[in-house]
Amino acid sequence: MKLLVNIKAYVLRVWHSVFFKYAVVTIAGVLLVGFLDENSLWSHIKNLQRINDLTEEKEKYNADFERDQAQIKELDKNPKAIEKIARERYFMKSDDEDIFVLSDDEREAKPLESSNETIE
Repeated sequence: MKLLVNIKAYVLRVWHSVFFKYAVVTIAGVLLVGFLDENSLWSHIKNLQRINDLTEEKEKYNADFERDQAQIKELDKNPKAIEKIARERYFMKSDDEDIFVLSDDEREAKPLESSNETIE
């Protein structure tokens, strides 16, 4: 019984202390600003990740732009480049040529089965 009275006295002394009140308010403020606010630490980390992703995407688009600009300059200078692109991308050919397109797609081979024939 004496132990419970000592515990109760200690809890009341902590409860009424000024330090406890400031500690509770400080902890509540840190939790509110750090995790629940729209400008919280969590949102800040997510925004930094988004910035990194967008920066990588921007670098990729800039590289594509530079490659396309170089290709446009080459097309302006060299008329054979137009013919090369027409052959490679659009499978165009001259009158005396045949084009064979080889595909890298992996397709499953279907067995040759017909209703009238049997394989022996």
